[in-house]
Amino acid sequence: MKIIRYRKEEEQILAAVTSDGVIYPLPYEGFIEITRDAKAHQKSVLAFVEGKVSTLLPVDYAMEEVELLVPIEAPEVWAAGVTYEKSKEARNYEATNGKLDAQTFYDKVYDAQRPEIFLKSTINRTVGPNQDVYIRSDSNWQIPEPELGLVVNGDGEILAYTIGNDMSCRDIEGENPLYLPQAKIWKQSCSIGPALLLAESVEDAYQLDIICRIYRDNQLVFEGTANTRQLKRKYDELVSYLTRENIVFDGTVLLTGTCIVPPNEFTLQDGDKVEIEIPEIGILRNPVKKQQSSKVLVAE
Repeated sequence: MKIIRYRKEEEQILAAVTSDGVIYPLPYEGFIEITRDAKAHQKSVLAFVEGKVSTLLPVDYAMEEVELLVPIEAPEVWAAGVTYEKSKEARNYEATNGKLDAQTFYDKVYDAQRPEIFLKSTINRTVGPNQDVYIRSDSNWQIPEPELGLVVNGDGEILAYTIGNDMSCRDIEGENPLYLPQAKIWKQSCSIGPALLLAESVEDAYQLDIICRIYRDNQLVFEGTANTRQLKRKYDELVSYLTRENIVFDGTVLLTGTCIVPPNEFTLQDGDKVEIEIPEIGILRNPVKKQQSSKVLVAE
C-alpha cells in the first residue's frame, strides 16, 4: 500500500494507492495525521489504511493523470553518508584529487561504530516529483545521489519508505570536509517522492533495487543500478543515531546513503533530467536548473 499527494482541479488530495494502482482519496490532510489516528485506534498504519479504503470509493483516474506533489511535507530531511562502499570510494577520490589508492577519514567513517548523519534539508528546501532541483552557481562538479528514504516519527519508528535525491557538490566537499553543509544544503537541493510505501507492505527492505538515469537533450547519458542489500548499516541503527540526544519531528525523512555515483568526469548541467526509480515505490523525476549567481558582499 502506498500513500500519495496530488493536485486535481486546484484541490490537494491525500490518497492510498493499492498494489494494482487503484486510488482511494483519504479524508486527511497529511500522512502523519493518519499515523496518529491509527495509533489512537490501536491499529497498525497498514491495517488502519486498509480499513479506511474498504469504506471508500475509488476514483476513475490513474496516477499518471494527476499532478503528483511531494508525498509528505517533511519538517526536516536528514541524510546518512558513506554507508555504501561505492560512496566511500567516491568521497576518497574527491578528497585526494583522484588518488584511487589513498585512504582518508572517509575510510574511518565507513568502518566506525558511529555513522555519519547530517541535516540535509528542511520543508522549504525540499521539492517533489517533476519540480526543479537546482545546481549551485559556485560549483563545477555536481551530481544527484539516489537514496532510499525512511519516514520516521519522533519515537524513531520507521513508518514508510520513499525515494530521495540528495543533490551534492563533489568539488566543495572534496576541498574541505568542513564545507559539507555548503556541499549539501541549498535551495531545492533535495527531492523526495513520488509516494510513501508503508513499511508493513515491504517484505524485505534490504532487497530493493535502485536505478538512476540522467538525460541530456533527451538522450540517456548515465544509468546506474544498486540494491539496498549493499548497505553496510541497518536502518534501525541509522535511526537510533538520528534520534540520540536529538529532537526528531513526526514525518522526518532520513536518507540512507547512495551506492550509485556517475563517472568522475560527469557533472550535472542546466536542462538535465534526473530519474530515480525504486520499482516498489515508483519513479522520482526532476528537471535540473542552474541557480543564478548570488551577489557576494566582501568587507573592505
